[in-house]
Amino acid sequence: MAVLSERFDRALMAASAAHRGQTRKGSQVPYLTHPLAVCAIVGEHGGDEDQLIAALLHDAVEDGGMSADAVREQFGARVAAIVAACTEPGEVPKLPWLERKTRYLAQLERASPEARLVAAADKLHNARAIAADLQRIGPTVWKRFSASPEAVRGYFRRAVEVLRGGWQHPILDDLECAVTLLESLN
Repeated sequence: MAVLSERFDRALMAASAAHRGQTRKGSQVPYLTHPLAVCAIVGEHGGDEDQLIAALLHDAVEDGGMSADAVREQFGARVAAIVAACTEPGEVPKLPWLERKTRYLAQLERASPEARLVAAADKLHNARAIAADLQRIGPTVWKRFSASPEAVRGYFRRAVEVLRGGWQHPILDDLECAVTLLESLN
């Protein structure tokens, strides 16, 4: 069991500040619900405090304006390394969707088991959220993405394959189920 210290409290506040005013793509759902859900999934799958903190901050650099240096200074090198492994490479201008996702999956292939747990939790929550939205509001969900439904589904399938490469963890079965459901929906 992970014993949570005041570092976790500070990470929670940092995540809240990083995502203040943001919503989930195409919805009115506060963005903070996503890092909180990823954190819960990591905790439910045995993550330690550093992994829980990294789960809270996994999008703070990419989408929340927090610097990688700030993550390292405030939460340590291990948390920073996990967050870096879960962050898409940031090129300016932003690369096209498929190229960004291909580079991210190549990065994920080299990720540590600690980072893979956080990445798998992120993908699991995203796949579940898309599937739930498809069931609730239908195929208009796909308008949220700059890629086709087939490309998005293919990305999630490839993420499962990459994460399974050289790593075994029960979360992968949950992710597999969520991606299979996503593939079955229109």
